[in-house]
Amino acid sequence: MARQGQTDVASSPTLSQAYAHCSGIARSHYENFTVGSWFLPREFQPFLYVVYAFCRHTDDLGDEVDGDRLTHLDAWEQELDKCYTGTPEHPIMVALQDTIRRFNIPDAPFRKLIEANRIDQRQRRFATYNDLLFYCQHSAEPVGRMVLYVLGYRDEERQRLSDTTCTALQLANFWQDVQRDWVMGRVYIPQEDMVRFGYTEQDLAQGVVDDRFRDLMRFEVDRAEALFHQGEGLVDTLTGAFKLDIALFSKGGLSVLDAIRRRNYDVLSSRPRVSKVRKLWLMLSTAARLLVLRRA
Repeated sequence: MARQGQTDVASSPTLSQAYAHCSGIARSHYENFTVGSWFLPREFQPFLYVVYAFCRHTDDLGDEVDGDRLTHLDAWEQELDKCYTGTPEHPIMVALQDTIRRFNIPDAPFRKLIEANRIDQRQRRFATYNDLLFYCQHSAEPVGRMVLYVLGYRDEERQRLSDTTCTALQLANFWQDVQRDWVMGRVYIPQEDMVRFGYTEQDLAQGVVDDRFRDLMRFEVDRAEALFHQGEGLVDTLTGAFKLDIALFSKGGLSVLDAIRRRNYDVLSSRPRVSKVRKLWLMLSTAARLLVLRRA
């Protein structure tokens, strides 16, 4: 099998080997993989591991692989084509083809995520908030739709709520990682917002955290929080074990925003984090709330 970052393999694995490969990827990054958590029925976990492996590998091609990343992404999309019209060879795609067939998943969300990584190669600044939302439509929203398809939800209303929540999660991650993204040469803060608050890239390069920066980040954090609240109705439309796991997505994202606020919006000195104790409290409090609502 290919090492992480490659898109070709010496021979096509068996289906069980392919699923095991995806499971290994998901479990090795379990800290970031909340969908396939303890709360989902076991029968769904292998397929969500596949979705995660596809997303992870796609992002690695856009962020880490050596050589011409656009060429690697093109080859990856050609493997995706084989999921629908042929026989893929990469272990992730072998498992993905089976997952796609089981749940009748269209190709659009997979292609959009690949395109998001192409955008990353061409664009490292966003002039307007609408430009950033367009990027999130490719980088974040497709992931939620993939998950909904696996969980058996195909209606437009749930997809709309999921889109809003996933964009909010993406924005929360951006505001948590302003310094990390700067080091990678990327600025996700819309240029129009930086102008509005009088904060420049030179300030960012020097790590300036002053009232201008705090006001700028407060504006971005509040906007992300508003999106979380717009999408929170998604949980109420779900049933069974799905409710808790999906609810924890929003709770986790809101906790990141709270962590930024607790630091008085200083995301440049160090990365705001949600502690393990806080994560456990979120899990237990969310579970208790949903149990009370179910009994009401």
